[in-house]
Amino acid sequence: MRPAALRCLTFDTLVGVQPIVLHPKARDAIRRFPKEVRFRLGRGLFRLQLGEQIGMPNSRPMPAVAPGVSELRAKGEDGIFRVFYYTASPRGVLVFHAFVKKTQRTPPLEMELARKRLKELLDA
Repeated sequence: MRPAALRCLTFDTLVGVQPIVLHPKARDAIRRFPKEVRFRLGRGLFRLQLGEQIGMPNSRPMPAVAPGVSELRAKGEDGIFRVFYYTASPRGVLVFHAFVKKTQRTPPLEMELARKRLKELLDA
């Protein structure tokens, strides 16, 4: 039996801008982030849609997850928020994992979950 198809949201409202493809679980997590954090992450994602390369301190490569994966970083009053994305897809910018970081290092469980979700998006 085949697994159910992944229902992703795609945002591509402007001509010449790469679409954003959101994994449903990442979208749910981002919706729970504070408003000011969502606003900053949204600006960063828009810059990615325009094809900009974002560097430190706003974004950082995450080769431990997979080649070509980076994390968008935002600090808020309630913690440190991370969104993993992949820009090498012909479908657009894939946003596949989001979480609140509570330790200095990214927990292995979050990295494993990110690998799984990226594979789901790439295989969809």
